[in-house]
Amino acid sequence: MTEIAPDRRLRVLSTSDLAGIDISLGDVLATVEGAYRTLAAGLSDNPRKLTVKPADEHSVSYAMLGRDGTREIVAVKTSYKHGLDKGREEQHYYTTLTLYDDVTGLPVAMMDCSRIGSLRTPAVSALLARECATPDASTALVIGTGTQGRLALPFLLTALPQLDRLLLSGTHPEGIAAVRAELARHFPGREVDVVSDLKAAAREADVIVATAGAHTPAAVEAAWLKPGATTILVGHGLAPSTLHRADRVIATSEAQMRVTGTDMADADGSLPAVDLELPAVVSGVSKARTTAEQRIFAYNSGLVVTDIALGHRFAQLALAAGLGTEVALWQ
Repeated sequence: MTEIAPDRRLRVLSTSDLAGIDISLGDVLATVEGAYRTLAAGLSDNPRKLTVKPADEHSVSYAMLGRDGTREIVAVKTSYKHGLDKGREEQHYYTTLTLYDDVTGLPVAMMDCSRIGSLRTPAVSALLARECATPDASTALVIGTGTQGRLALPFLLTALPQLDRLLLSGTHPEGIAAVRAELARHFPGREVDVVSDLKAAAREADVIVATAGAHTPAAVEAAWLKPGATTILVGHGLAPSTLHRADRVIATSEAQMRVTGTDMADADGSLPAVDLELPAVVSGVSKARTTAEQRIFAYNSGLVVTDIALGHRFAQLALAAGLGTEVALWQ
């Protein structure tokens, strides 16, 4: 039997392959932060994402190409969600990441990207909180109990260990239980208080991370925020006023915010200018906050270079463990 050449083989890593890989929150944070530093240094490429959406907006698709200059990895990420007009249980979501080694020219792996995204996104929110929150920030409020809401608090505590009060706004019993379980798994002994009065909770919070789904009735208004508050938008849960009345606006990418943040536009369909992007802040070139009283709005849209960095880290761990299925894709 003729052996298949390496350039004809592709290692496929499934959801179950990646699920068994043990990686610490600190490892994830460091990997994601390193990707931002490399981008800020001009060593990586992160072009604007492409978006396709039908007229009735029942689905949305994204394609993202990038290159990590530290790892010398080129990758393509695709994301497709169907059923946006339906409940969460009726939706379909598929996302993949394909990595190529830009030194050898060989494929590294193709993987389900759902776990990568489920870790990368709350890690980015935690980095935004670390860079934007006041030094004495002590109370965090998470809105939403879906995938992003469940890991938001553990990552926030990893990046901001001084947080001593944790609040949660959610309506799904299963989601609330999952948030508590994740918190207990990573930080045994820490408790989260479920709030029924969102306005009162928002008035007390130093950091608010909004991760809720599109159908949430939750919408924190700018007038509810205390001086110095930081609001971070991942999904839904913040009213447009939190953006338009912010003293400072920070985004992972202004270009991507203008693609995916249109639901936060004003009556004229406009979005305010972004003051800084996260790569410049993480690298130490600029500071997100210049006064303690500033109310900061941060937009977390994700950058493919962070998916590449974290995806490559997972691929290394998976390949070392002998996980995945080799496919003669180009044979």
